Amino acid sequence: MSQQLPLGLQLRAAARFANFIAGPNRELLEQLQHSADGKGEPFFLLWGSVGTGKTHLLHASCHQATAVAREVAYLSLRDVADMPTQLLEGWERYALVCLDDVDAIAGQRDWEEALFHLYNRIREQGGVLIVSSSALPASVPFCLPDLVSRLGWGLVYQLQSLNDEQRLEALQQRAQQRGCEIPDETGRYLLRRLPRDMPALFDLLERLDEASLAAQRRLTVPFVKSVLGL
Repeated sequence: MSQQLPLGLQLRAAARFANFIAGPNRELLEQLQHSADGKGEPFFLLWGSVGTGKTHLLHASCHQATAVAREVAYLSLRDVADMPTQLLEGWERYALVCLDDVDAIAGQRDWEEALFHLYNRIREQGGVLIVSSSALPASVPFCLPDLVSRLGWGLVYQLQSLNDEQRLEALQQRAQQRGCEIPDETGRYLLRRLPRDMPALFDLLERLDEASLAAQRRLTVPFVKSVLGL
């Protein structure tokens, strides 16, 4: 009997195409939207460093497909260390399958073989598969050469980092979603003084928002300094 995760429970509700600041990745964004709707390419490999938005785009693809009544499955392979490979059995029945962090199983032959066979089954069934990796498969220590070949079957995109103005826009947009406001001056101060990858900035925003609500203060530079001890 195959095991299945509670599909959809891992998806971030806020991860949508509409709130992804594309910057230099606009072509990829458009391609993914078409495929999530069932009108585009069947295979994608997204790769790039931490914080470039890979997980956001996989979650957004699932939300988009669900909105047009297509069944989806999502899994981060970083979370499968203690799970049986049978987990992926039958996943070819989903219209869209999104697998995050495929490089996390490099060197685990049983999982590599399971992923290899899933690729083949999805192709036979005419589904869409989107996977992400921190690097190009050729530079990841996979032990199954045929899997490396499969990972390059479709469109391969390297996600580019946002520039500072685009980071500021993304930060302010996330703040608006939380019901708060980050003035330009405060946002630029944070970008100068703190880690600039978006997950770290979003985590920091959550902390600042909670402090702002507790103190009934706006997110000015002096208030941010006092909260962060800068």
